[in-house]
Amino acid sequence: MTTIRGFELPDNLFYFIEKHVWIAPRGGGLARLGMTTVGYHLLRETLVAISIQQKVLGVAVPKGKSIAMVESLKYIGPIPAPFAGVVERANPMVQVEPDLAAADPYGAGWIAELRTSDWESAAASLLTGDAAMSAYRALLIAQNISRE
Repeated sequence: MTTIRGFELPDNLFYFIEKHVWIAPRGGGLARLGMTTVGYHLLRETLVAISIQQKVLGVAVPKGKSIAMVESLKYIGPIPAPFAGVVERANPMVQVEPDLAAADPYGAGWIAELRTSDWESAAASLLTGDAAMSAYRALLIAQNISRE
């Protein structure tokens, strides 16, 4: 776990940094994803709802297509697919209890699982390890985002 400007970011995950989405490979092309602590902070810690778009379940979606919506008191916006794939399932717990996603974003608060036929290509468009932490640090500094 790396702490950058007050945000905890696991360095073993993959990141779609500009959208504040983390990705954890599960094997066989399946990956679990959710929002980072930075994403929840930008919602001003006022998360109201997370809804999975039912029309995308079981459907192939391109990278960047909205697979879920997040709603706070002042913002409603999409959670995009970090790579092209089929949305296998949604986490029903975050739909019922959205605070779980913010309280345990890298564990029980995952949002969806997406399967790709080519994980190597999908992973190549994401960042992980030191490269992800450096890029996230640069983004937070450039946008003056901090919890400190």
